[in-house]
Amino acid sequence: MAHAQPSPAMPTNAEPLRVYAAGSLREALTEVARVYESRTGLKTQLTFGASGLLRERIEKGEAAQVFASADTQHPQRLHAMAGSQWAQPALFVRNQLCALAVPQLNAEPGKLLDLMMDPAVKLGTSTPKADPSGDYAWEVFRKAEALKPGAYAALDTKALKLTGSPEAPQPPAGRSTYEWLITEGRADLFLTYCTNAVAVRKEVPRMNVVQMPRELQVSAAYGLTARSADAAAAQFASYLLTPEAQEVFRRFGFGAP
Repeated sequence: MAHAQPSPAMPTNAEPLRVYAAGSLREALTEVARVYESRTGLKTQLTFGASGLLRERIEKGEAAQVFASADTQHPQRLHAMAGSQWAQPALFVRNQLCALAVPQLNAEPGKLLDLMMDPAVKLGTSTPKADPSGDYAWEVFRKAEALKPGAYAALDTKALKLTGSPEAPQPPAGRSTYEWLITEGRADLFLTYCTNAVAVRKEVPRMNVVQMPRELQVSAAYGLTARSADAAAAQFASYLLTPEAQEVFRRFGFGAP
């Protein structure tokens, strides 16, 4: 994908560009789209959710034009479909996994694995396969096994899959998912993207955002694809890689590709 600046020549009366994107991109991509609209006059229609579930919806025929996933596998699966109309994916931002902890745990990186394994601590995650955040959590569990034999089985058994699936509990209107789940006591410690954790702490300053110790760190690479023969989709996808868009992502805590 070329890193071209958007052209102001796109028609302003076109249908909004339908962009499906990982839920963790909500704040940053909403801001990027706002800037893009002001530059081009081209409206966007953003749909956020768990990347795996969004991919399934696209495969079933929903008319997304751009797909921004929290991993690279889901965009690659669209591209690899027989007769695919989806371009070769590009990596466009990076993220990391952090732990969001209630203050009474006094969590810190050196204590994190012991807290995760403590039977008295409710450990929340997203749902693997449906949501890359869940897949990354299980990658943490596999790394924990190398440090403590038996850790993977213990964490795999106790982890509460509280987000990212159609069956996941939904917060009331006006409440963010992670803030609600922790405030309601459904989790004491939640493995989620660092960008999500920082956003929750803005809402609830007493929450503790804990960086993973080096031996448990997991990097999340976000992949992007667009409809192959769709000029508006290709232009928006290219814009996400420009310095202007990348600076917005950086402000929201994302790393450069």
